[in-house]
Amino acid sequence: MLRAGLGRRSRCCGGLWRSPCPAAASGSARALSAASASPSPGSGGGARSGDAPPAGASNVKPLDGVKILDLTRILAGPFATMNLGDLGAEVIKVERPGAGDDTRAWGPPFAGTESVYFLSVNRNKKSIAINMKDSKGVKLIKELAAASDVFVENFVPGKLAEMGLGYEDIKKIAPHIVYCSITGYGQTGPVVQRGGYDSIAAAVSGLMHITGHEDGEPVRAGVAMTDLATGLYTYGAIMAGLLQRYKTGKGLHIDCNLLSTQVACLTHVAANYLNCKIEAKRWGTAHGSIVPYQAFKTKDGYIVVGAGNDHQFVTVCKILNLPEVSKDSRYKTNTLRVQNRKELIDILSTRFSEKATTEWLQLFEGHGVPYGPINNMQQVFSDPQVLHNGLVMEMNHPTAGRIAVPERH
Repeated sequence: MLRAGLGRRSRCCGGLWRSPCPAAASGSARALSAASASPSPGSGGGARSGDAPPAGASNVKPLDGVKILDLTRILAGPFATMNLGDLGAEVIKVERPGAGDDTRAWGPPFAGTESVYFLSVNRNKKSIAINMKDSKGVKLIKELAAASDVFVENFVPGKLAEMGLGYEDIKKIAPHIVYCSITGYGQTGPVVQRGGYDSIAAAVSGLMHITGHEDGEPVRAGVAMTDLATGLYTYGAIMAGLLQRYKTGKGLHIDCNLLSTQVACLTHVAANYLNCKIEAKRWGTAHGSIVPYQAFKTKDGYIVVGAGNDHQFVTVCKILNLPEVSKDSRYKTNTLRVQNRKELIDILSTRFSEKATTEWLQLFEGHGVPYGPINNMQQVFSDPQVLHNGLVMEMNHPTAGRIAVPERH
């Protein structure tokens, strides 16, 4: 829910930040000064002015001057705030004294002593360790919030309110704040006190039910897609919140949660059930409503081919030298191909198995049919288009040395 402008703030230092500062364990003033860069002239607390950057400033990012207080851990929240940091926001990440974010211990692998998992979603941030169970720590959080534009947290509903750091508490000292809560299930309801992890939400939401081989067991996606999707929803909601605040001059409360995100992302699978009472099933790499649209085994690997319309299907048949298949009355339309899926896929699979992946890639090139190989990581990061798009960010880390992480471009 959205309960809202953009302000001038000190810019965020780039790169990945150090481990939580032990000096901050009791919530000291020294820790506050270490985590907060000096504000720009005339940018005191309270509602933001929305001043525009100087004309002709070619290196200004969209969120330059926006300060984000980040109390999130694990993946959904850190992924959202990392993306906001990529756009220029100054992100101050609050962690537990000593242990820090749980993902600091998630490994191997490690880069030096740093968890690679942690490094992958925490660039463009500054770290401060604050004991929020201590009254001094709570006071520090409030001081930071008063000087921030955005407050992001992913505690169980009601937990921060018990500490005096809930939305209503922060709103009193920072009426301009865009306060975003990320939870497993939402702010109200019968199961909101349960902890929320990606795999659990993927199970409850039905994503695992529709993922895996057709006759196999439910499968978790290779990366935490529910967390990542929630992070992207959060990222967009915060951007919208900042825009709303720019228009109204008022702060707001944003509610994001894993369950709602994943149910929304069921899209046509959910619509099939809601409108036609068709229970979903697993299709492996195939698609329930489009044929052919799946991976095919080649002599030495796999190729994925998708024929989204009848013209593309005819083209696929030409490439495979199967003109009689495109003329077969059983396969003339996509609806018919779905109805006669098994027979058609058997024919296509036999033909694909006759050549190596690279041979098929060459034959499909330039014909207007979507296709591609199933790549491993080495192949992904040597792919010409991945290299051209600049999807790897390299940087120097103070303890891990030179590291590389994926980035959107």
